This record gives sequence, C-alpha cells and structure tokens, in this order.
Amino acid sequence: MTAATATAREARPLPMARLRPGRIVTWTVLFIGGVLMVTPLLFMFSTSLKDAGQIYDLRLIPEDPTLANYFEVLGDGRFLRWFLNSSLVAIAVTLSNVFFDSLVGYTLAKFRFRGRQFVFLAILSTLMIPTEMLVIPWYLMSANFGWLDTYWGIMFPGMMTAFGTFLMKQFFETVPDDFLEAARIDGLNEFAIWWRVAMPLVTPALSALAIFTFLGNWTAFFWPLIVTTSSELYTLPIGLTSFAVEQAIRWEMIMTGAALATIPTLIVFLLLQRYIVRGVMLAGLKG
Repeated sequence: MTAATATAREARPLPMARLRPGRIVTWTVLFIGGVLMVTPLLFMFSTSLKDAGQIYDLRLIPEDPTLANYFEVLGDGRFLRWFLNSSLVAIAVTLSNVFFDSLVGYTLAKFRFRGRQFVFLAILSTLMIPTEMLVIPWYLMSANFGWLDTYWGIMFPGMMTAFGTFLMKQFFETVPDDFLEAARIDGLNEFAIWWRVAMPLVTPALSALAIFTFLGNWTAFFWPLIVTTSSELYTLPIGLTSFAVEQAIRWEMIMTGAALATIPTLIVFLLLQRYIVRGVMLAGLKG
C-alpha cells in the first residue's frame, strides 16, 4: 500500500508556478526595453550591408546584401590606423587605471595617516566637476607642455579616476587585516602585500573597473576631438566622422565603420560578462 501511494505521488504533475501580475509586467517592460536597445544595433549592421541606393530602405533585412562596404573600409589604411590608435589609448588608460586606482584605494583603505579622510574627500569632490569644465585646463596644460596632437595628450586626463579610486577603496576595506598582518610576519614588504595578497581578493572589482574603463575610452569622442589635429592620431570615433564631412554623407560607410568598431566591445562583454555583472552587484552592495 505504501509503495502504491508513493508511486501515485510521483505520478502527480508538478504544480505550475503562478504568474503574478507584477512579474508579467516586469518581464514585459524588460522585453520592450531590450528590444528598444537592440533595434538600433540591428539597423546599424543591416545598413552596413546595403549599398548607397538602399540606405533609406528601412527594411531590417537588405534586399540585396553586400560586403563591399566592409572591403572598402578595411582596405582603407586610415581605418586600420584609427583602430590601432583606439586600441593603444584604451589599453594604456585601462592598465593605468587598474594600477594607480587600486594602489591609491588600497592606501586609503588600509593605512592610517593624518589627512587621510581629507585626501579621500578631495578625490571624491572631483566627481562633482563636469568634464566640460575641465576641458579648458586640460587644453592649456597640453599646450604648455607640448602634448597637443600626441598620444599622451589624448590619454593623460583619464590615467587615474576618482571613481576607480572610490570603487577600489570600498573593496579593499573588506579584505581582512589578518591576511595582511600574516604577510608582514612572513617578511613581505607593503608593495608585495598589495600585489600578491590584496589584489587577488578584489578580482571582481578589478575586472569591472578594467571593462568600464576600456569601453569608456574606446568610445571617447569629445576630448580626442579637441586635442588631435592630424588624422594619423585620430581614434575610431573621430575618424568615422570623416565620412560625414566630405563631399557627401556616406551613411553606409559610417555604419560599416561603427559596426566594426562595435565588434571588440561585444567580444569583451561576452567574454567577461560574469565579471561585469558580479562587479556591478558588489559595487552596489559596497556603495
């Protein structure tokens, strides 16, 4: 009898989860928002597969798709130069942020010295200053030091950021001091303790900082436009505008260049998506 009862219980269908109205609304809103965000991206790739005569054809799937635009853009030596410039600037600034922001954040989190809070508040106060207000001082500094139209002139404003310092400080405060004291007993100096003990414990924060910094500098437009004058130093966002200031606006070329410029960011996001999500979640908890 007991076996029959157990068999009958196993044969019962599992109850379906109730679809609450709030959950339905939430998923509907998220779906609509996702469609709105993805649609421009799809139209960008679609336009890159059209010739000049199909540009104003709003169909998502081109009637006569072509790869001629990609061959023309990739065959243009300027585009490859702009791509390398963007890669150099984005990678260099990202490495600088990961190193200096984490080093300063560790110092403010784990060392006690006079004026520590003042230094931290002074760094945070720079977040309240709009970037547009800093452009003139940056430009004057670049002009005085001869940094105009140079790679260093493009990179120096972002080599260290207040946001990165704040983010890393918040995470380093969660590192147990016992680990650091044990490392000191073992004879490690402070730099080695930061590099070999503390840094591996804040990997999600480092990943999030690196990704956001890379994407921000990859798409930067305003400051590189001001500080560069020669086309050899253009980054991708600046170089793509040259397709719009010649004799006619070549939308198919602009969309093709934008599509190629988007591919590295998509690859970075797909490969490191779990670090982005985890870093954002932890940053929200620490904040």
